[in-house]
Amino acid sequence: MNAFASASRRRFLRFLAGSPLAARAWAQDPLKLTSSKDAVSLMDFEAAARRELPAAHWGYMASGVEDDFTLRANREGFKRFQLRPRRLVDVSKVDLKTEIFGSVWESPVFLCPVGGQRMFHPQGEVAVARAAKATKTVQILSSATSTGVEDVSQALGRPVWYQLYMPVRWEGTEKLVRRVEEAGCPVLVWTVDLLGGRNLETSERFRRMDTRDCTGCHASARGGRATSELPMYKDIEGGFNPPAATWETLDRLRKFTKMKLMVKGIETREDARLAREHGVDGIVVSNHGGRAMETGRGTIEELSEVLDGAGGQIPVFIDGGFRRGSDVYKALALGARAVGIGRPYIWALSAFGQEGVERALEIINTELTLIMRQCGTPSIKQITRASIMPADSRG
Repeated sequence: MNAFASASRRRFLRFLAGSPLAARAWAQDPLKLTSSKDAVSLMDFEAAARRELPAAHWGYMASGVEDDFTLRANREGFKRFQLRPRRLVDVSKVDLKTEIFGSVWESPVFLCPVGGQRMFHPQGEVAVARAAKATKTVQILSSATSTGVEDVSQALGRPVWYQLYMPVRWEGTEKLVRRVEEAGCPVLVWTVDLLGGRNLETSERFRRMDTRDCTGCHASARGGRATSELPMYKDIEGGFNPPAATWETLDRLRKFTKMKLMVKGIETREDARLAREHGVDGIVVSNHGGRAMETGRGTIEELSEVLDGAGGQIPVFIDGGFRRGSDVYKALALGARAVGIGRPYIWALSAFGQEGVERALEIINTELTLIMRQCGTPSIKQITRASIMPADSRG
């Protein structure tokens, strides 16, 4: 290694040493998990996953964009809300059930779409589907899945919800949406927060630390895959995420499909109002887990204005930084209908496969049950804005 390369490596290692992202992930794991059952919180899975994954795969999943500010803001946003517990309420029986689009969910927690899950475990999305089946949890499958929608739905025992990265060419969109409809998927979730591109700076730094020859499992040594190699984009040319997409594109998609249509990546009141006016069936407040752009705002802080724009006429979901049952509770109290987790179940998948995902869901639902008891709200419908207050509120 020459002097320049050695100096560059030292500078990068100093960067990592001071990075909040890496500090927690590389911290000593006091539990030294050998089984998913040993985990007592979702965060226990993070260190376990870090030990299992190569640098490039870890960095791709764990990082945000640019300075990772929005990644941190997603977590810090929960500190700005406090709970208002009520006492002497009968909480001997707690019911997490909620109704979405005419179906009863066992819990308001769902599994967010995460692409390329075989990057994290050999069984990838199939292992997640089996865990979702065992726990009766809604799974949203990414367009960038490493396993086709048909096989994932078979493992789930019912059609998955499907997240759409729209092909650049409309004929490709029609082909992909038809395939999803034929697979029986009831809901299409169009993600719109990457249409302008993104800067995965920290992910790129981790990739450069990876000394493996990635061409054995990827299209290039950079770890990327050609769009045509993704199972859902076979024979679809031109890539995906068209930068020219507009609200008229949404109108066209709305007319083309009979599936329920949600838009994911809405962060403002104005866009929520437009989404409602253009006929969507629901909204997901999301900043792609801090991986879209540096807004500097956590999704929990954006939720109220999006709800205002939605006008109470369509359900609003949310994801981004949820790690505790109390986080889920705060979102429900503000008015969200359902809450998605992403990285936590991928950590669990990476370390322990299907049983890890099952344990992750068990932990967060157990925590939610506990906080519902503690706050005197034994059913989801009893969780309201009266259950929460801004952290700087007085009185």
